Amino acid sequence: QVQLDESGGGLVQAGDSLRLSCAIPSPAVSNFAMGWFRQAPGKEREFVAAVSWNGQNTYYTDSVKGRFTISRGSAKNTAHLQMNRMKPEDTAVYYCAADTRPVEAILHQAWRSWGQGTQVTVSS
Repeated sequence: QVQLDESGGGLVQAGDSLRLSCAIPSPAVSNFAMGWFRQAPGKEREFVAAVSWNGQNTYYTDSVKGRFTISRGSAKNTAHLQMNRMKPEDTAVYYCAADTRPVEAILHQAWRSWGQGTQVTVSS
């Protein structure tokens, strides 16, 4: 497990955009797949998006396809989740996650490292 620093949450109106950022602040030689999960009140935590360690492959849950874009940051072991045309149903606590395993192998598995979570609220 490693520490993840997550930021970018906030309160926006439907149709607006937010950009989440996640970073592993400590020096590391490992390459990490990175992604986000979210949890709304009364619901299970769900997968949102993930990107492979080299940025070549991205994955999204159906409800955000075409609206959200996950990408690697310019610094190693960083990632961004650009959320456009947001909807009230996007409201949740968003948790950044990272793992040294191939992203394709962990999409439906528990990730090893987690951020503290950031609140995203979308008003109608």
